[in-house]
Order: sequence, then C-alpha cells, then structure tokens
Amino acid sequence: MSAGILFPESTIFSTWFSVLSVFVAINTVIYVALAVAKILPRVYPREWVPRRYTRGQTRSIHPDADDPGPRGS
Repeated sequence: MSAGILFPESTIFSTWFSVLSVFVAINTVIYVALAVAKILPRVYPREWVPRRYTRGQTRSIHPDADDPGPRGS
C-alpha cells in the first residue's frame, strides 16, 4: 500500500522547510480571511455615525409632497 510522498526526517526539520511551511500557513490564513470577507455583506462605518449636516429644505428638482414650495406660480 502506497503512503504517498514521504520526506526524510532531515528534510522536515531543516530551516528552509520550516520557512516554507510558515509562508504557506500565513498565505492560507490570508486567503481564508479574504474569502470570508467576500462572503460577508458590505459594512459602511459612516452609517454608524450620525450625520450632523441636514438641509432645512429640499433642493431636489422634484419637491416632496409635504413641501409645497413657494406659492404664486
């Protein structure tokens, strides 16, 4: 029965193999975080802070029904 690719013990405990395994581990964590961030809905932090600027009246070309605008036309 084949056990797959087996490295000798001297290769597994070498410095370059440890550096490579740390790089692969960090790369995997980053890609998992990016994938999870892409799945979650978009977050807008500006919506958490109340807006301090509001207009006294609408400046739309389509006035609201509640704001009849100037009379006399």
